[in-house]
Amino acid sequence: MWLLPSALWLMAGCSVVDEDLSDCNQNSQYQLEYQLKLVTNMTTEISTKLNTVTETSVANALRAHLKNIFTDFAHDVDLSFYDTDGTYARLHHDTHIMDANQKSYTLTLPMRQYKHLAVANIVDNTMVDLKGDEFSNTSTLSQNNGTKAAQPMEFISSHTTGLFSARKSMEVLEGVDQTFNVRLYMVNSAVTLVLNPNGQSYKDIKVFATGFANSFYINDSTYVFSETPPLVKADEVATGCSLLCYTSVNFPSRDADASTPNATLWRFKVYITKDDDTVTETILDIAEPLQAGDLKIIKGSLDSDCAVRPYDSTVGVSVTLNWNSAGDYEIDM
Repeated sequence: MWLLPSALWLMAGCSVVDEDLSDCNQNSQYQLEYQLKLVTNMTTEISTKLNTVTETSVANALRAHLKNIFTDFAHDVDLSFYDTDGTYARLHHDTHIMDANQKSYTLTLPMRQYKHLAVANIVDNTMVDLKGDEFSNTSTLSQNNGTKAAQPMEFISSHTTGLFSARKSMEVLEGVDQTFNVRLYMVNSAVTLVLNPNGQSYKDIKVFATGFANSFYINDSTYVFSETPPLVKADEVATGCSLLCYTSVNFPSRDADASTPNATLWRFKVYITKDDDTVTETILDIAEPLQAGDLKIIKGSLDSDCAVRPYDSTVGVSVTLNWNSAGDYEIDM
């Protein structure tokens, strides 16, 4: 999607962005071209992992569920222009509701060097806020705090939009026609667990994913991880068939470390309440990194203890029967 804002930059003797610029002696026109670049493996991942006749309905349901996540459409854009020296303070801020593939805007800024940061689709994301954006070096996409259920379970909900960001160093010159191309790339991702219940009887299933970043520094394009990453509640996707599907939208995992190639990078945690009210906990350890813009699908089935048995032999499995007997914990949604 191309967003084509035309920017009118007011020059010559103008040093404060928000003041009256009527005394500026010379105007020059500059164009900013924004392109939302969706680089994702979603189509390949779904067609590769969900390719049987039974799985077709799961694939269709998952595509529909994620259609507002993996999208090349920008609902809103947040544009900030910062000083490149001193405190790196913001000199100009502009927000727009897009809801279209192309739009044009007029901005007024003095001639100088800027660091430009842009974020798309933040308005409708109930789980992620733009914080610290008064300065370029603190501008962050940060997840909201988790929701506390009965201890020790604390979780957050999935992200509700696909988030995009961009950064651009810009030197606006006097009397020179310039075009600045700004490409926005996706910063969050998704994971999905597909289960064959295998005829097992149970009362309830709760699925969480964990091991992902908590926030994203826009200026540096770097993710921040906590020592204990939060659990992300995976939403159930209605499949229209016997298979179960749970998916969460979150920030990426850490990258793989060459020195420990098989180390766990992220996990699914599955809690199944059986008919006798005991809970079976299954932890699935995944060593393949989840990168920005990616969808990862893990498949498995339930055994007679309602433990998850993954089909992929590289996925680690840890099962705890009667998990709730240690403290009678409940996972209250």
